[in-house]
Amino acid sequence: MIISTMNDLGPGWEIEEVLGEVFGLTVRSRNVGSQIGASLKSLAGGELKGMTKMLKEGREHATERLVEEVEAKGGNAIVAFRYDTSELGTTWTEVCAYGTAVRARQK
Repeated sequence: MIISTMNDLGPGWEIEEVLGEVFGLTVRSRNVGSQIGASLKSLAGGELKGMTKMLKEGREHATERLVEEVEAKGGNAIVAFRYDTSELGTTWTEVCAYGTAVRARQK
């Protein structure tokens, strides 16, 4: 799967068909221990390693789901790829990977 943050695929590739927008979503819940640790760490400053790990895993999972959706539509590439995150309540984080599914070929 070719994934591009640009609106095209770059030199050597031609988009044959645009298949439409695609999304990969996951919602992650923070455990109580990591929430307490994050609260304490935020007082002192520094990286919240548990939160960083959770968001990294969330992005990977969202990207896997996005790729599955593109493949189900018959695509082999994604253009205008992006991530978005949002808080749902006090303990849940939504991670969304999105872009435009296309069918492309090498020139």
